[in-house]
Amino acid sequence: MTTPGNELLFLALGGSDEIGMNVNLYGCQGKWLMVDLGLTFAGTDYPGVDLVLPDLSFIEERRKDLLGVVLTHGHEDHIGAIPYLSADLGVPLYATEFTARLILGKLEEEGIADKVKVHIIPDRGTMQIGPFHCSYIPLAHSIPDMSAVLIDTPYGRIFHTGDWKLDDDPVIGEGASPAELQAIGDAGVLALVCDSTNVFNSSASGSEGGVKTDLLRCVSAARGRVVVTSFASNAARLQTLGDVARETGRKLCVAGRSLDRILAVGKACGMFKNFPEVINFDTAMNLPRRDVLVVATGGQGEDRAALARIAADNHPIKLEQGDSVIFSSRQIPGNEKSIGVVQNNLARKNVIMITEKQAHVHVSGHPGRPELAALYGWLRPEILVPVHGERRHMAEQSRFGVEQGIKRTIVQSNGDVIRLAPKGPTHIGYETTGRLVLDGDVILPADGTTITERRRLALYGTIQVAVAIDADGCLHGRPAIKPMGVPVEEDKQDFIDDAMAQAETAIAKYDGRDEDKLREAIRLAVRRCAAAWTGKKPIVDVSIIRI
Repeated sequence: MTTPGNELLFLALGGSDEIGMNVNLYGCQGKWLMVDLGLTFAGTDYPGVDLVLPDLSFIEERRKDLLGVVLTHGHEDHIGAIPYLSADLGVPLYATEFTARLILGKLEEEGIADKVKVHIIPDRGTMQIGPFHCSYIPLAHSIPDMSAVLIDTPYGRIFHTGDWKLDDDPVIGEGASPAELQAIGDAGVLALVCDSTNVFNSSASGSEGGVKTDLLRCVSAARGRVVVTSFASNAARLQTLGDVARETGRKLCVAGRSLDRILAVGKACGMFKNFPEVINFDTAMNLPRRDVLVVATGGQGEDRAALARIAADNHPIKLEQGDSVIFSSRQIPGNEKSIGVVQNNLARKNVIMITEKQAHVHVSGHPGRPELAALYGWLRPEILVPVHGERRHMAEQSRFGVEQGIKRTIVQSNGDVIRLAPKGPTHIGYETTGRLVLDGDVILPADGTTITERRRLALYGTIQVAVAIDADGCLHGRPAIKPMGVPVEEDKQDFIDDAMAQAETAIAKYDGRDEDKLREAIRLAVRRCAAAWTGKKPIVDVSIIRI
């Protein structure tokens, strides 16, 4: 049982050795503070599952010692697990206004808004949470109100960056100045817990305001209808596209529920100044093609998002030869195939496509090496703890930090208990971490029976077997056999006949006593038959009916 004593501990339950699902714990004087509570999106490893959640068993067993959850910003990998897990934690949440409104919307959709207390903290606001005095430090990112958390403890100060970049022209919001960050460093920083995503980038990420010139040029040159796809949460990009629409004389249409949500929350927070009126789909389709600019979700190829549906002619917005689609977003590794499907569908329509390879239409929201070096220089931390990256990203940031003069670094993984002070950083233990999946409306272990069985079904198929026997163990009729997902195709009936014969042979040896033994004998006989026919060993489920 890990209970922090007179020390300062760090423990990641998610977000280390991976990009996504960020959950970080700080321990001090018997209490814990959580920073972020995110999720990640499922891939082919989890058939039928969309969302993957962190396993919070460690802190749930110690919930009486957990004081609260401080959120850095509103991206799903930092707040996405809140609707599913926060009520069980039973502690208040702390967030700046834009992030808090996104969270409140999620809680209301889940029907638990009355069960979770959300404290809205002003820009650069502070919170005293037990032995943790927390201050929000605004930094630029690809969503409004991203704030690092400066955590003062009796054993030293932590600067937890969240996701960040440096931006001289952020379009929406304003990050802390170099002078502010320098002053924090002058007061002393024990540990910098830092985003590692773009550590291999030798150049800075670039300013959000810098993409307007090429977006304006591309839209101005387009002769037909224009669709621009971007990350829905990038409110600054949405503001820029609103300005581009107005300056090119085009009416703006928005396609995607997440874009609608960001617009609504942003306007409630006083953002989107002078934003043009948004028209609906019918109005957009009845205007001349050169008079419309559509902003759509789906730049990562998500099959249910607006762009994929537009490309497949499954959406009220229609495209044809001479129209243009601008991908104002980067291609996230792992999404190449799904993006390719969308782009191929667009190519079949002879739609013109522009990506960041053809024009400067996107900048990242994470720091490159020059930005990391600048932050190190301002804060001058004693310790560097890389997070928010795969192992290669975190290991590289550790090496880079040493090159830049940081004396102590540690590369940790989810579950590693790290003592930051006194005499840190030191690895002092390991706690079990893991993943949960949201399968429909049910939360399950990611490595549990259900998902394991589903993987096997996807890989091998299944065969249903039903037999009827009397009290003496004699077979009545023939076994009923139904293969599903087993590669027999045109030989299906021949295979079924052979499998029936194998099942009958197994039944003939039955002594009438142990039904479980009979069921297993039939299962093995049918599976051996399938292996002989196909080389695969499908799941065989046997039902015995007594007559």
